[in-house]
Amino acid sequence: MNVNAARQLGVPTHGYAHLLGAAPEHLDDELCRIPAATAIRIAELATVHARWTDLAVVLAEQSSIGALGVWDYLITSAPTPLEGIRDAAAYFATVADSATDTIQITEDGEQVTISHVNQGDLTHEAACAVRAYALGLYIRRLGEAARRQLVPVHVTLAAKAPRRHDALTKLYGTRRLDFEAADTSITFLARDLKAPAPHAQPGLSAVLRRHAEQTLAAAVPLRNWLDLFRTALASAHDEATPTLATVARRMAISARTLQRRLDEHGTTWSHETETVRRAHVTRLLHHTDLSIDAIATRSGYADARALRRAVHRWYGTTPGTLRRSGPDGSC
Repeated sequence: MNVNAARQLGVPTHGYAHLLGAAPEHLDDELCRIPAATAIRIAELATVHARWTDLAVVLAEQSSIGALGVWDYLITSAPTPLEGIRDAAAYFATVADSATDTIQITEDGEQVTISHVNQGDLTHEAACAVRAYALGLYIRRLGEAARRQLVPVHVTLAAKAPRRHDALTKLYGTRRLDFEAADTSITFLARDLKAPAPHAQPGLSAVLRRHAEQTLAAAVPLRNWLDLFRTALASAHDEATPTLATVARRMAISARTLQRRLDEHGTTWSHETETVRRAHVTRLLHHTDLSIDAIATRSGYADARALRRAVHRWYGTTPGTLRRSGPDGSC
């Protein structure tokens, strides 16, 4: 997600630190790995201010060469554009959360298809914007590698057809757009992508790949707000039975704000505390010799009977049977 482009669309940038639990400048730091959930959340904020088609175009236009660090140059410095996009796919984790988004490249005779794959629904405007932006970015970088405009044969978009898509037609350089497709992809003539890049330098791609590997090795994964909350909750649980107010103080926010943020993330205080308590009880049963009464006390239950009811609700069995089964589930 390009921060400057989002700002142009009116997204309140003061909210980025709140979303990440980190400083806003981390969004521009090549060594910081932002989780997909955060990028999508920022896109959701942007789609409040603009249509997903407009967001995709603005993001692509703002992503000038170098904006995405070494990843950009993997494409533009390779011997051919096709080799460049293959390197970009291999090192996609330098710019995106590869656990949720990937690039797939398929050669079929005289054509090459580049797909941006994620699991976002056709009606999820933020995900549609990210996918559409990705295609525009790939076209732009491949054209920069070839040092000429590359006109795609065909474009498919996993998104509902908008009322107008003139901006996308201009972005992709073709009117051959199919909406509500199974995937988001762009197809080129193979000869366009296999032609030697005019200004490729021998050996440079290998240097850039090593740099990409070093970047990933040194990367600092940033966690989203829910991750930070769960860390604070687990820490509070290790010391005593946590309360909402206690965890809110640890996160330097009010209890009301904490409840609102949990709601925004589709969860509740009771669900989260139950999850932590379940993990805690299971760990004590599997890895200690503590009695059931002692585990109940350490886990915040009134007595062993309450603990037994909870274990039966979670696993359909008794604490003793769960303990004997071991961590791998075998007796």
